[in-house]
Amino acid sequence: MRDAYIVTSVRTPGCRRGKGAFKDTRPEDLLVHILNTAMDKTANLEKKDVDDIMIGCSFPEAEQGLNIGRVANQIAGFPVSVSGATVNRFCSSGLEAISLASLRVMAGWSEVTIGGGVESMTFVPMGGNLPRPHPEHTIQHADLYASMGITAENVANRYNVSREDQDAFAYESQMKAVKAQKEGLYTELVPTPAAKYTLQADGTYTREDHLQDFDDGVRDTTTKEGLAKLRAVFAVNGSVTAGNSSQTTDGAAASVIMSEAMVKKLGVKPVAKLKFYTTAGCEPDEMGVGPAYAIPKLLSLAGLSVKDIGLWEINEAFASQALYCIRTLGLEDSMDKINIHGGAIALGHPLGCTGAKLCATLLANMQARGVKYGVESMCIGGGMGAAALFELCE
Repeated sequence: MRDAYIVTSVRTPGCRRGKGAFKDTRPEDLLVHILNTAMDKTANLEKKDVDDIMIGCSFPEAEQGLNIGRVANQIAGFPVSVSGATVNRFCSSGLEAISLASLRVMAGWSEVTIGGGVESMTFVPMGGNLPRPHPEHTIQHADLYASMGITAENVANRYNVSREDQDAFAYESQMKAVKAQKEGLYTELVPTPAAKYTLQADGTYTREDHLQDFDDGVRDTTTKEGLAKLRAVFAVNGSVTAGNSSQTTDGAAASVIMSEAMVKKLGVKPVAKLKFYTTAGCEPDEMGVGPAYAIPKLLSLAGLSVKDIGLWEINEAFASQALYCIRTLGLEDSMDKINIHGGAIALGHPLGCTGAKLCATLLANMQARGVKYGVESMCIGGGMGAAALFELCE
């Protein structure tokens, strides 16, 4: 099987659902911008050379429905010959899209593909606009439809993850993000047009556009004392709060993937190779433990151990589940290698985009540190985990 080379990987900022810079920006516009930016950053590549575009989206309906993977690529000006698809594996949708796009290259079916993700949690709410759980099945398997916050409480209670530890983890995520913003370390982030509609006295709206160039959910005023004062959201006397949970956000990300032959033909310097990707199932009512299952499976496929991995991006859906996974994997002494510039608690978790977003972040950090192997992983609603191994190119 051939190698799949990621030559460009970029993301928009992540902006707060309903309150942030992208609250008036349609998901198609976010995706169009990041697709065009990825192309612009890839030397000598023309849109006609791209064979297929796979886009992750957790709730592909309404403004981000109608196969946004195809719709957006046409709005972006790709030739009609460039096909597109929308991929849904909930929180791993963006990574799933990158893996599927990479597999096409590995199998020899394509020379150039794009994998990415998009989610506007402002335009399409968590759960979608009209969720319809199976009425009989929910009697026996209500856990399949459980609130993610309840699953986080389950993890905290079953595996003794204290409120104090969750808040301390959340604080560190915010402080790492604050530091990264001040020092300009998010090199994978590209300024993105944001629309703002303002109601006028005559009842009409005016539109203003600006470039958004930072993640607007990072809170530099966060303190441990402040986090400790927040009330539990999902359970009476619970420990999961808004402060130690991921932020719901809007955003998009994309990666350009090529075969070795195309890399040489275009004279492109690749960033990394996607070596392995896997998924694993776990109990739905504690879905946050997914990475603790997926990462060992991934490392077994690759013939590696946790000691071989130089950087980790383990999505912070909730502090309780992230901490459990870190402890179970024996990574407590490697915190300086995990989410080094903050995670979803500070930067947001735009569901279907997150897998693609974390890929861009991980590869940028691997380049900056000269790290050979990096792993990205996340838990997935419904009781799953996903993990991918990237190898930095020389």
